[in-house]
Amino acid sequence: MNKMIAFLLMAVLASASAEVSTKELVAVVRLTPHNSTGGPNVNGAITFTQSATNGPVTVTGTISGLKEGLHGFHVHEKGDLSSGCTSAGGHFNPNGQNHGAPGDAVRHVGDLGNIQANSEGIATVNITDTVISLSGANNILGRAVVVHEDADDLGKGNHSLSLTTGNAGARLACGVIGVSSPNSNWSGAGIAIVSSYVVSILLPAAALVLSFLDY
Repeated sequence: MNKMIAFLLMAVLASASAEVSTKELVAVVRLTPHNSTGGPNVNGAITFTQSATNGPVTVTGTISGLKEGLHGFHVHEKGDLSSGCTSAGGHFNPNGQNHGAPGDAVRHVGDLGNIQANSEGIATVNITDTVISLSGANNILGRAVVVHEDADDLGKGNHSLSLTTGNAGARLACGVIGVSSPNSNWSGAGIAIVSSYVVSILLPAAALVLSFLDY
């Protein structure tokens, strides 16, 4: 009987783990020009999708009005656009790291590298990142996405700004990241993280108990 109870507990915990890890979260941002009265008319729409708790985030969308070439593309720390893109602050960097490439072990959370604009000034964004998140410590909700004038040197240049901004130049466009998917998913996002953590502890414990029970 005890063994049956332990087995059922393991089944319930495994089911709960699967449920909390597959709840999809979606956020969006509408990019508008930093200076609406002059300068490049850069606009765009970006979607952030996270299909599993603590899983990778896919970043997709299009941005227009750019000069051909590479442009720095980052998540900045603030969602304050009261002074245009300038008031969005620096890159989202809760761990106090140096600036780097998206694949580097040392990087800002908000370091998403570069986007490539074609000859028509349009950049198609398709990024998968394992550091940013739509919940937890690296949550980017309420923060700003900023598109820069120049290429991000990914922290590899010799410029004095390489390790802080990637020397990516002026801010051309920005927008605040907001909730898109159904509220039911977001209301459970924080619970999902806690539940996943609890399950990760209880499931091995149940297995250990099961191994010591007699038939």
